[in-house]
Amino acid sequence: MAANFVERAVPGVRSLKPYEAGKPISELQRELGLDDIIKLASNENPMGPSPKAQAAMESALRDLALYPDGNGFDLKRALCEKHGVKAEQITLGTGSDHILELIARVFLGEGRSAVFSRYGFAIYAIVSQAAGAELRVAEALPEDHPEMPYGHDLEAMAKQIDDSTRVVFIANPNNPTGTWIKRADMEAFLKKVPEDVLVVLDEAYFEYVEEAEYPDGQTLLSQYPNLLVMRTFSKAYGLAGIRVGYALASEQITDLLNRVRLAFHPNTLGQVAATAALGDKDHIRKSIEMNREERAKMEAGLKERGYATIPSVCNFVTVDTREPGREVFQKLLEQGVIVRPLDGYGLPNHVRVSVGLPGENQRFFQAFDAVMGGK
Repeated sequence: MAANFVERAVPGVRSLKPYEAGKPISELQRELGLDDIIKLASNENPMGPSPKAQAAMESALRDLALYPDGNGFDLKRALCEKHGVKAEQITLGTGSDHILELIARVFLGEGRSAVFSRYGFAIYAIVSQAAGAELRVAEALPEDHPEMPYGHDLEAMAKQIDDSTRVVFIANPNNPTGTWIKRADMEAFLKKVPEDVLVVLDEAYFEYVEEAEYPDGQTLLSQYPNLLVMRTFSKAYGLAGIRVGYALASEQITDLLNRVRLAFHPNTLGQVAATAALGDKDHIRKSIEMNREERAKMEAGLKERGYATIPSVCNFVTVDTREPGREVFQKLLEQGVIVRPLDGYGLPNHVRVSVGLPGENQRFFQAFDAVMGGK
């Protein structure tokens, strides 16, 4: 009789469900035989990567037989210049998910707890549970909240912290809701958190936020030694396929993360592309401007059709479909449009729609009208 390897797995992994990534275009092509498909599911930059990043990757192709720079010297130097930090405060990773895994390995385990908000990024729970930690889920702000429906309730999160807590995860702005936390509220929360509890501030969508009261996490690092700020090149920088993320933190925290970080992350193409992308401010500016205009059109179009959206400062809009979002998702697939159902996040009647190029967004509304019965 074959061995039962589920029983052999560590307890935290046995009951885990894999993360549901956005459906790839190629998979839908195989399933339905469609040719004209648009993907608005994974919050990628529809303008693609910077031309400078593409040129840097092409130049690096001849070096792919060699291992990457294990210390990421050039990329760290560019990040130091951008953020005004030391290289010893930077942890590089293969996407920000990799950073989250490192945090869980270093700080979480049996007898320890992690705190995060309802509707927070799903990977927080996955890495915490896999490490054997207890999950402390704080209820989010109510759906009828006047400013931030479904947003982080920082008071509720603070109440979840006790002597067992080692990490608090905060996404600002948050995926999949698009909500955000003001600077004054963030600082008030940080002052409440015990000095020995790590606060992970996930700013994956930082570049898209244009609100005056939004806090830049890296400016808070010197005041709060227990703060770690995460950024990624997968969103506004258009490098999701290369997978490059990084964390900024104190030298002590960074040293601990680098003790468990395996060598040669990110890979050569990721390092050179990210370094070049940091220098292309024009591409980022154009990406942000297009997102601002197209997100406003998407929100307005859904409102005109009578569908409520969660206020978003990101490159996506989450809409209440008033019926099972999984069913709407399936119907849109048949129209060649890929969005993201959110039942796995506890939002069974919502779908998340990434902001695409103008033509892609028009195509979304054509499919949405066909599926939902028009305006």
